[in-house]
Amino acid sequence: MKHANVAFFVPHLGCPNRCSFCDQRRISGSGGPPDPREVSRACARVFEGLAGREAEIAFFGGSFTAIPRDKMVSLLEAAFPFVERGLCAGIRISTRPDAVDGETCRILKRYGVTTVELGVQSMDDRVLALNRRGHDSAAVHRAVGVLREHGFFVGLQIMPGLYGDTEETIWRTARETAGLRPDCVRIYPTVVIAGTELERLYRAGLFEPLSLEAAVELCAGLLLFFEEERRIPVIRLGLHASQTLEKDLTAGPYHPAFRELAEGRIFFQRVQSGLSERQFDPKAAVLRVNPRDISRAVGQRRCNILRLAELGWNIRVLSDGGLSPGEFRLEEEKGQKAAGRRGEEEAETCI
Repeated sequence: MKHANVAFFVPHLGCPNRCSFCDQRRISGSGGPPDPREVSRACARVFEGLAGREAEIAFFGGSFTAIPRDKMVSLLEAAFPFVERGLCAGIRISTRPDAVDGETCRILKRYGVTTVELGVQSMDDRVLALNRRGHDSAAVHRAVGVLREHGFFVGLQIMPGLYGDTEETIWRTARETAGLRPDCVRIYPTVVIAGTELERLYRAGLFEPLSLEAAVELCAGLLLFFEEERRIPVIRLGLHASQTLEKDLTAGPYHPAFRELAEGRIFFQRVQSGLSERQFDPKAAVLRVNPRDISRAVGQRRCNILRLAELGWNIRVLSDGGLSPGEFRLEEEKGQKAAGRRGEEEAETCI
């Protein structure tokens, strides 16, 4: 069954301070918070066309449990009837780690909230302070504990490449986040948005965001760490594309298909490793992959093929429905086709 979110953005609502990186209106493309009537009307309209799909109502973008209590409850009251009637699986919210307590959890439960995502961003207290988060890593541990006590599905969001981050602090955040055993993770490489404190630091030469290349390499490693080593699904990698975000993006590793870039990098690394173990003709190599993996195997703008060519491997990628997603098989092409391929040159550039 397919999954869908009916999402509402509550930009800055409930945030006690403005973090260095944050302008939720520009990131989400949302001009302001919804009112209960908008929530009710939108849900009624959307759920008419969601037959056969598992859906959630989601309140993203701010600190949902830190907004005025009557406002929070009014939004939940507008959404809850759709949960009661079985039209959706539940309500998902995002909030700050320091805005979670037992009383709040009981209210969320009463109105059908099933998933709470915490904006962790970093587990390094120095990085959190530099970026004006207003809480420390201990608050994350406390919040996860309270949410677990009340039976919520817990998601954690991290932002590698923040002001003050190093490779050491990024990987410490990843390890400590995984150690909390969340049900899912979102990874948002830090970008510089117009009007934020990070933009001021960037223009003053005090902050340099990760390059796209460095972020792809890093996040390929994080993806492997969470999903394969720790068995924690990464449900989002990179910011959602929006015209507002792209208009106000000042710098940083944004790409509308960022996850595909990271998955392509993983595929490249695995194929490169497999090729290094082979003894066959490098000008006659065939890579067979599941049809769903063709774009990952080839890479954006054929960059994986071109990188392998730079290493001396003339690769031909073939679709093979007998392989499972993620699987691949390397073999040597024989006969006339292989002979015809020898000596061919690729006059392209990987971008």
